Amino acid sequence: MSSDRPDRNAPLLQVRGLKKVYAPTSGFFSRKSTPVVAVDGVDLDVAPGETLGLVGESGCGKTTTGRCILRLIEPTAGSITFDGVDVRALGSRDLRAFRRRMQIVFQDPYGSLNPRLTVGSALHEPLAVHKIGDPSDRPDRVAELLRKVGLPTDYTHRYPHELSGGQRQRVGIARALAVGPRFIVADEPVSALDVSIQAQVLNLLNDLQEALGLSYLFIAHDLGVVEHVSHRIAVMYEGKIVETGPTEQVVGDPRHAYTRALLAAVPRIRTGGRPKPVSGDSANR
Repeated sequence: MSSDRPDRNAPLLQVRGLKKVYAPTSGFFSRKSTPVVAVDGVDLDVAPGETLGLVGESGCGKTTTGRCILRLIEPTAGSITFDGVDVRALGSRDLRAFRRRMQIVFQDPYGSLNPRLTVGSALHEPLAVHKIGDPSDRPDRVAELLRKVGLPTDYTHRYPHELSGGQRQRVGIARALAVGPRFIVADEPVSALDVSIQAQVLNLLNDLQEALGLSYLFIAHDLGVVEHVSHRIAVMYEGKIVETGPTEQVVGDPRHAYTRALLAAVPRIRTGGRPKPVSGDSANR
């Protein structure tokens, strides 16, 4: 989708030299282990309205990178600048307020929702925590969030166990949208879903980006999925970025051997940029 790639002259997110090292551990029956370098000097830019796909096999450091950017995990070194703000310099109070601007959608749509809360309560919670709107207006805000993600408004009374995997992930996306973020880390958001439901969720993310001007860091191990949603792709291997470029370039003319190996694992590769939306089963499955 090179013709409508956002202007990258002024990145919304800029990451430089990001590093995360886990300290060595030891136990009564084992010797002290060596430090584990999960993320090793990562540089990333994400422009306003852009999706950067971060792809690599399990254990390469993708999820750790996303969580370090949001400071859900504290980085060991490096800089994170979001819309001109030094994210690593924020204190706990400022960071809590700042998280309205950066949110996450988790991989497991069931584990990320409190099973004791109805859908309405789960969506009301971030509004209350961040004091968004008047309490009397929040039910209407919750209903609007459900409409944005393609769910009936009467789902406010349902519990997570009453929903399908695709419906639960839509609730997770709605919860991320509740506070009005500009940037979302989508951490393997479709890997736990059936293939036809994956298509629906990917199309939803694309539609929300167009409607709300969102930026995504889309994390996945499947290069075929990443190709469908990304303007650019960054390939990660053993904690490092080994290749970055526009989607059509990385997919059509990969430079690194590891990228070629990831492409070889995809049953069918489409070239020519971001494809048209694919069809799937109904949203209410």
